[in-house]
Amino acid sequence: MKTAITELFGIKHPIIQGGMHYVGFAELAAAVSNAGGLGIITGLTQKTPELLAREIARCHDMTDKPFGVNLTFLPTLSAPPYPEYIAAIKEGGIKIVETAGRSPEQYMPALKAAGIKVIHKCTSVRHSLKAEQIGCDAVSVDGFECGGHPGEDDMPNMILLPRAADELKIPFVASGGMADARSLVAALAMGAGGINMGTRFIATKEAPVHDNVKKAIVNASELDTRLVMRALRNTERVLNNKGVERLMEKEREKGKALKIDDILDEVAGVYPKVMVDGDMDAGAWSCGMVVGLINDVPTVKELIDRIMADAEAIIRERLTGFLDAAPKRATARAIAEEGAIA
Repeated sequence: MKTAITELFGIKHPIIQGGMHYVGFAELAAAVSNAGGLGIITGLTQKTPELLAREIARCHDMTDKPFGVNLTFLPTLSAPPYPEYIAAIKEGGIKIVETAGRSPEQYMPALKAAGIKVIHKCTSVRHSLKAEQIGCDAVSVDGFECGGHPGEDDMPNMILLPRAADELKIPFVASGGMADARSLVAALAMGAGGINMGTRFIATKEAPVHDNVKKAIVNASELDTRLVMRALRNTERVLNNKGVERLMEKEREKGKALKIDDILDEVAGVYPKVMVDGDMDAGAWSCGMVVGLINDVPTVKELIDRIMADAEAIIRERLTGFLDAAPKRATARAIAEEGAIA
């Protein structure tokens, strides 16, 4: 399957693994890239640029395929040393960077001078157009369904993706609610050149997180995420747990007077407690509504191969069938299963 995204990034399948805190390590990024997608190392999970350089080198030892690094630009008073992180990315031979958070505009000259292609995560058409204007090569369009920060417009992908297709000249991928072949085919139909998956990739064998996290994702339904920090205009979609319930109780008590200091216990330092220690009630960690579509923990290769085979079957069999009078034929998976039984 060739799309503008596979051509831009030199990958086989139009599937990107988004950057995720304490998830996007070399093991997962290499597994995704080896399976034909685009793996992403999460830059700021590495506490220093030197540690990021080491993680990039580890990933190079695991794959000879393209992979990228995520850099999230945080709205903090004491910003991480982004120029040094970018230097580590450049020296590590990385040619693809996924940016997120605040606009990467001030860092674009350094990224482009290094020959790096930039894909920026956006939650609105206006932000996507701004990313295009400042020289981003592609955007990842995040719908309201996504885990993490969906912005403040509450715009679902059934509206957001076609709007992005109407306005953008650069290619984009669909992010938020993406889990399987149906997600991919729908995203392509709405104008995207591929999909970005976060939560779905956590529930894979290679994801370097505690088994409790994978079990929680498989056991959750689409009704089990919550939106927190809305009063701070820093809305985040997270998986519900006792820590999140404590946070939401504080939000109800404080109302519009809520300050970040009021909920620090439920948001600060949560990721290592959850992802490393498996404490599922520690507090707020990003998780998408797509948990309702996740029912197993395959290898990354099994997941990507399944998505691509099923997507081909949907396109060639189900969708083509609507246009002619031919009798409905079995899907590729059904044919394969029938052959295996025989």
